[in-house]
Amino acid sequence: MLANFLIGLREGLEAGLVVGILIAYVVKIGRRDVLPRIWLGVGLAVALSLGLGCLLTFGAYGLSFQAQELIGGLLSIVATGFVTWMIFWMLRTARGLSRELRGEIDNHLSGAGWGLVLVAFLAVGREGLETALFIWAAVQASGSTTLPLLGAALGIAVSVVLAYLVYRGVVSINLSRFFTYTGAFLIVVAGGVLAYGVHDLQEAGFLPGLGTLAFDVSAAVPPDSWYGTLLKGVFNFSPATTVLEAVAWVAYVVPVMFLFLRSARRQGGSAPRSAPVSSTITPEGAL
Repeated sequence: MLANFLIGLREGLEAGLVVGILIAYVVKIGRRDVLPRIWLGVGLAVALSLGLGCLLTFGAYGLSFQAQELIGGLLSIVATGFVTWMIFWMLRTARGLSRELRGEIDNHLSGAGWGLVLVAFLAVGREGLETALFIWAAVQASGSTTLPLLGAALGIAVSVVLAYLVYRGVVSINLSRFFTYTGAFLIVVAGGVLAYGVHDLQEAGFLPGLGTLAFDVSAAVPPDSWYGTLLKGVFNFSPATTVLEAVAWVAYVVPVMFLFLRSARRQGGSAPRSAPVSSTITPEGAL
């Protein structure tokens, strides 16, 4: 629940800030008449994300066990790659995001502004599809459904409230610190999702070594204990881990975490200390 709460919070806040930038800019330039176009694009993006979540959840029913494990393993690896790309993308482009979105608005603002539907759809849909895929993979890896989904829903709900408060100027958020901390956490979670995907591929017979364990600490960390459940739910930790799973986890987390923290330190000097959305519509905007 905690891991998915943070995933929903981070990704929801990213999408919320994007919507806030779009709305703040069109309000500033006096084009409130195009606000329904933006909300239409946001609604379509949300619907697409929910549709992807339903497809991932129910689309594999009726398939053989091997086929389900193969699909689950491959999608877990895709989710890991997707979230890794998005973590670095946000770290690299956050400061110029407002300028980029303003440029897109200006390019599609002629006439009735129907092109803004596409702008909002693409901007929010990018976050929504990533969220749907990664939450699905995290839920599958945790072996549960209700609590992880509840955690993700609560995270998204909190992010909506925070995004609105930021837009209204009630609160400000140190975006540099927020995205650095949550990005580092998501890298560890993604490493667990990757290891789980490797395990699925082993169970499907696609990869070898299912019976070759790197370690088995089931006696010290029983899977049904509260701390075993906590480790499984947050970090996708398996007390009985195969060699290939362990190799995949280390080979992913160590270099990706190193590159991420190095990039975060390099950009720390120019990152925004705080960012109410109202300030992001200026040429010196923080996003």
